[in-house]
Amino acid sequence: MVGTGGPVATFSVWDYVVFAGTILVSAGVGLFQAIRGRKETSSAEFLLGGRQMTAVPVAMSLTASFMSGITVIGTPTEAYRFGAAFWLFGFSYAIMSAITAEVFVPLFYRLEITSAYEYLEMRFSKPIRIIGTSMYIVQTALYTGLVIYAPALALNQITGLDLWGVLVATGAVCILYCTLGGLKAVIWTDVMQMVTMLAGFVAVIARGAVVQGGLTKIWEDAGKGGRLDAFDFDPDPLKRHTFWTIIVGGSIMWVSIYSINQSQVQRYISCKTLRHAKMSLYVNMVGLWVTVSLAVFTGLTMYSIYKNCDPFTNGDISAQDQLLPYLVMDILADYPGIPGLFVAAAYSGTLSTVSSSINALVAVTVEDFIFPVCKNLTEKQVTWMNMGLSVFFGALCIGMAGVASLMGSILQAALSIFGMISGPLLGLYLLGMLFRTTNSIGGLSGMIIGLVLTLWVGIGGQIYPATDEKTNPLQVSTAGCNNTMGQNYTTTAPWTSPLTSQPDLRPPLADSWYSLSYVYLSLLGTLTTMVSGLLVSMITGGCKQEKMNPDLFVKRSDLFCFGCSNKSEASEVPEKAATDFHMEADNPTFTDFDVTSKDVEKATKL
Repeated sequence: MVGTGGPVATFSVWDYVVFAGTILVSAGVGLFQAIRGRKETSSAEFLLGGRQMTAVPVAMSLTASFMSGITVIGTPTEAYRFGAAFWLFGFSYAIMSAITAEVFVPLFYRLEITSAYEYLEMRFSKPIRIIGTSMYIVQTALYTGLVIYAPALALNQITGLDLWGVLVATGAVCILYCTLGGLKAVIWTDVMQMVTMLAGFVAVIARGAVVQGGLTKIWEDAGKGGRLDAFDFDPDPLKRHTFWTIIVGGSIMWVSIYSINQSQVQRYISCKTLRHAKMSLYVNMVGLWVTVSLAVFTGLTMYSIYKNCDPFTNGDISAQDQLLPYLVMDILADYPGIPGLFVAAAYSGTLSTVSSSINALVAVTVEDFIFPVCKNLTEKQVTWMNMGLSVFFGALCIGMAGVASLMGSILQAALSIFGMISGPLLGLYLLGMLFRTTNSIGGLSGMIIGLVLTLWVGIGGQIYPATDEKTNPLQVSTAGCNNTMGQNYTTTAPWTSPLTSQPDLRPPLADSWYSLSYVYLSLLGTLTTMVSGLLVSMITGGCKQEKMNPDLFVKRSDLFCFGCSNKSEASEVPEKAATDFHMEADNPTFTDFDVTSKDVEKATKL
């Protein structure tokens, strides 16, 4: 009987057919793009799709990139355990989209960069660029390991397939179509995978509504269980999720993910015009709203079904993140192919994110490490190098999945990784984009101080998790279970540290400094980097360059301007470009027109 605990069915033949079909289609897209673009083998084509992509597919790819298997598996579990507060991230998505589209996109677009970290060398120095790229590689490898691990855990739970066999198969498929098709394959595969993810959520919600007697019943159960009390205005920064942690901290966290992360930057600079690049962020915002809404409501559906028999407490599953796969097999096993669709949805999220990460890792490695050293490579050599690096990074990410299995709740762990590393990096970019006085010494010092601080807090929080008083997990019950103890799993999560069960070993900082909400890690890193970077820059004499390229700074005309700053328009009117250059002599940070540095050079020669 649904919702009373105990063993559930496993995959049927049709489930395997649906699942395998989805994987084969993903690989087929890569093969198709490879065949279609066999005459276009340049590095720009492989890494940026020839800069001819349009807004809608790029927007869906942006959404799919970070709405991964972690979202499919982790967000419903978050809503089940902690309630619908995660829904408030919808406000953070809106703030993030506006800041990224109006501040970062115009700057990166007019500089015609391939790697987001090229900017750090233009504004500061080459060593800072190398450090920024290295931080990104470490962050992305760790995050991608989590992304691969999440659906592998799900498939292991409901099919019994070997966990590491599933991990390797996932990485192999991603390596295949990344290596063959480049960014175009990644983006168009993301489009299909995004649709599959949403279909998986809809299938669970629809069946849950039938089982429970309607969506209204699900909503009522969630309200009675305290799952709808989302607006907590407590300013305490140690509480895991409040209105302020999500709106303030969450906005900065998502800005750090979308504005300077190569996986995202690479997408919107692949658009054929600035207008398409900006629109991709706003369409992506709507996609994020739809995805998080379906994911949270899936979690509320899960609570409605298991409100009287929590599978984890009852021992039916071995980890909290197996809740949703367990539910799928519990309520959808009688519909052959539908459980396969759900697992395909989780895998679609994973494939999209892993492929994005591999492609971005190849881009920054080639642009930031190889091209500066090997300047005479032929296009054929570069193409083979791109493919070889795709295989290497795919294998690296599979290996990092083993590390990811030790990091606790996959959703929180994933966002914590971005907070610890992307926060200080975002602070460094803002120092360069907003303040002309910042010099290289100040920028580097600020980033190091911010990074040390966030790593201290973040790693401390992983070793000494916050108490229930701060995380506020909601009550679950086993009163309605049939006491079979499921598959005799232990109720202790596999990642639980011995320290968490021995409170007397917790240091004093564990319940204060280490308990800082993971959502605030990005904000902490960004502010620390900016404040310390400005102070060090002032102490060391500020920026001594007399003439700096005005394109390196945020411009007032960038804001909410969809038609200006197209490269083709600027290059067609060199006289105007020359005039604009003289206008910026007194105020190089703000201008009434947008031109690229190449246009200025051309105009000056004329």
